[in-house]
Parts: sequence; structure tokens; C-alpha cells
Amino acid sequence: MCNQLRTWIAYSQLGSAFGYLLSAEEARLHSCLEPDLPLPTSATEVGTMYEAFYGLKQEPFRLSPDPRFLHLAEPHRNTLRALVEGVIGRKGLQVSVGPIGTGKTTLLYCLQHILANEARPERPVRSAFVMNPVLTHDELFETLFDELEVNCTGCSKPARLRALHELLLDSHKRNGAVILIIDEAHLLTPALFEEVRLLLNLDNYRVNVLQVILCGQPELVPLLMKPELAALKQRIAVLSKLRPLTLVESRAYIAERLHVAGMPESPFSTAALEETYRLTKGVPRLINSLCDRALMIGFHRQARKIEADFITEAADELSLAELDISPPEHALEKQAASAASMLSGTKV
Repeated sequence: MCNQLRTWIAYSQLGSAFGYLLSAEEARLHSCLEPDLPLPTSATEVGTMYEAFYGLKQEPFRLSPDPRFLHLAEPHRNTLRALVEGVIGRKGLQVSVGPIGTGKTTLLYCLQHILANEARPERPVRSAFVMNPVLTHDELFETLFDELEVNCTGCSKPARLRALHELLLDSHKRNGAVILIIDEAHLLTPALFEEVRLLLNLDNYRVNVLQVILCGQPELVPLLMKPELAALKQRIAVLSKLRPLTLVESRAYIAERLHVAGMPESPFSTAALEETYRLTKGVPRLINSLCDRALMIGFHRQARKIEADFITEAADELSLAELDISPPEHALEKQAASAASMLSGTKV
């Protein structure tokens, strides 16, 4: 399993056609079309209009999930490798943090996809993905049981714990693993953090069967530094940190998405790419929104080349300049990095 997953990662580094699974709203449609252009009847038709103009086979910067556009830049490759190797090494509890829009959820989907493909009847892998952790105790257990397809005859806490223990025991006997992924983990209440710790206590085998991944924004780390969570903090074996893209990485990210969409040469000028990075600070979700809007503006102007002023206009339409986009080394991330240095375990 280890060699196969590492082969997958090595292949992905070469630019395989998977996609950023960025979960966000659709980019809004242009509200002021040129009078001599036909009025589109749907978002799909709008996309098709500028796709045809630029010779694209599909929209390159859609915000909806699409597994054809994965571009594993260095920060994403390192984080995904840390997550995969943490599961392979049966580390138990992992924590992964990154600023908003940098692709954390994307990597969790990729991780789940990789592990699902590696599962075998003789080596089962069962996973639960909690996307919204704003839950009560009962709702958390209900979500886990649904995701893991666990049948429980009772609704009491002892009955639920007994059912989970039986699942772990069966997985242990079959050399399998049970993986709990919690996205937006910085929204967990102290009570649910404690439930996670107690779940880990169920796994008392020589090799950890239960793998828990807490993923969230940088403030997750300071939360875990609170004295009341000391017992959970001590169990953290892997801490990975995702950062925004650099200018070079942003240019490669844009070029890769255009290439996969059928455009071998980018229409974005060097100045446009630099302006895109300046306005987005290398955040992939914002890059997607801005580039998509800039292509639409270029189509309306019938311009084959996207210049810096197109990017500026797109940012104005999206009110991007009004957003509080902090640089990669903003104060909160520095605070998280400082707290991370106090955590035991492997840092990535």
C-alpha cells in the first residue's frame, strides 16, 4: 500500500489531470453584456461563449469540484504527502491547517479518493468525512455511523461506543483502517474535541486502527493549545501546514488549468499574472474567481490577450479589493506557527 500511494503522489507531481475540488459558490455572471452580443440563457451558455472564443474545451476556472484539474504545487504536494504517510504509518491523530481558500478541502477529498482506491476486501478502509462539525454530540455520532455504515441497535452512548469498538476490532483483525476526517475543525466545541479524544481511547491496539484527521483554519492550533485540551494535544502525531501559492506557483497553477481545459498557451500577459497574484496573494479560490471573470471581460471586448487592466476590472466587479486578504505571513499564521512549535509530533 505504501509504495502504491507514493507512486500515485510521484505521478501527481508530474501534473496528472485531477482537479481542485474547491467547495465554493459559482462565479457570478456578468451583469452588463455588450448590446450586440446574444443574451445567454444559462451559466453554462455563458461559459460556452468564452470557451469557444478562446478555443477552450471546458471552463478552466470553475469553482465547483472537478477532478480533472488537480495541480499539486509544492505546499499541496507536501501536505497531501504528510496526510497519506500519516495514515499509512498509522500515526493516529493528525492536524492540518491552512488559510481560507488555499485548498484544504480539496486535499481531503483527494486523500479519501486515494485511500478508497487502495482498499481491498482483505484490507478494508472505511472513512467518515464530517464537513460541518457544528454538531451536537448525538449528531456527531449519527454522522459517523452513517458515513461508516455502522448498524447500532441502540441509541445510548454505551451502545454506540460498543458498535464502534466492534468495528475497530473487525478492522484490526483484517489489517484494515477506520479514518475519521473532520473539516473546519476550528469550529469544534471543547465538548466535541473531548469526544474525539475519547474515540481515540477506543483504539488500544498495538497498531492504530482509528486514524483521525482534524483540518481547519490556522486558529485551530491555538485552540489545541488550551490547557483543557492538553490530553488531546499530546496525541497529535503529525502537524501539516498549507500556505498560499507563490508568484511562480500561481503562474504554474493558472497555466496548468488552461492546459487541461485545452489551451496550451496562456492568454494572460506577464503583467496580468503579476496583478492576479498581487490581488489574490496566491489563494487558489480567489485566483479561480479572478481569472474566470477576466476571461469573460476579454470575451466581451473580443480581446485575445488578457492584460493587467482586465484583471483590475475583474477585481472591481468581484469587489476583491475590498476583501481583507492578508499576505501569506499574516499575524494569525505567525501565531499558529508559534503555537505549532510547542506541539509534539512531526511538523511539515
